[in-house]
Amino acid sequence: MTERTSLAINYLEQCRQRIDAELDRSIRQDSASERLQEAMRYSVLGGGKRIRPALCLAAARAVGSDENTALTPACALELIHAYSLVHDDLPAMDDDDLRRGRPTTHIAFDEASAILAGDALQTLAFRMLASAPALSDAQRVKMITELAQASGHKGMVGGQAIDLESVGVQLSLEQLENMHRHKTGALIEASVGLGALTSPKVTESQRSTLSDYASALGLAFQVQDDLLDIEGDTEVIGKRQGSDVAKAKPTYPALLGIDGAREHLAALLNQAQRALDGFGEEADPLRAMADYVVTRNH
Repeated sequence: MTERTSLAINYLEQCRQRIDAELDRSIRQDSASERLQEAMRYSVLGGGKRIRPALCLAAARAVGSDENTALTPACALELIHAYSLVHDDLPAMDDDDLRRGRPTTHIAFDEASAILAGDALQTLAFRMLASAPALSDAQRVKMITELAQASGHKGMVGGQAIDLESVGVQLSLEQLENMHRHKTGALIEASVGLGALTSPKVTESQRSTLSDYASALGLAFQVQDDLLDIEGDTEVIGKRQGSDVAKAKPTYPALLGIDGAREHLAALLNQAQRALDGFGEEADPLRAMADYVVTRNH
């Protein structure tokens, strides 16, 4: 294990503890239905690496902001991510029965409860952002706008739609990357973007540089996911190994081959790391996170 990977694992664990405590508190605050609240907690607190909220906190550090200021946006990002997984796993979508080594939400509860839990997690994310105590009104509006765009039809949801339309279809590399820039990359870019917005002094140059980093990282994340679907172990990756291949989904290994996908992954990692050349040690957690993303086994 490299020093950077070790740094990333330790950083992720520190972030996970903070994020999970805040998410649990927020979900427990109010609910008209105890079963709905239980399904929400099951969906959010059943494991997960917390990469997106950690990227938000790390980006805040990189631009000289207090990480505590980024805690609420980080939680909002994880809520959006969790909702997307709950809905993606539904029979009408990817029809998965295992997530993070446990039955998916619609299996553990039922389809209606899973749909409602996803809906509630999504709206809770925006409520948290709208009332974030450490942010100005201007920062809240910018963050809500950016997260809404990244998670909606111009971002994550649009990418999922393309994914469903592309089952059994041979895509070009350009088409595949367009799909993943939306489905996976948009929320990763928003994670870094929201972290940067926690600093009222962040410059457009800094935001642009961090966007370049996040864009490359988002694609790298998906390439590694595709490789794990082929080479990973179900017990380790927490979902059915080979599920993408079984569903005839377009993937990087299917298009480029295993070796070609690995070469592409290395090139994307290099792009992400080079984008941070203008930052000092304050961006080390972001550098470590990039290394972790391409070497993780789940």
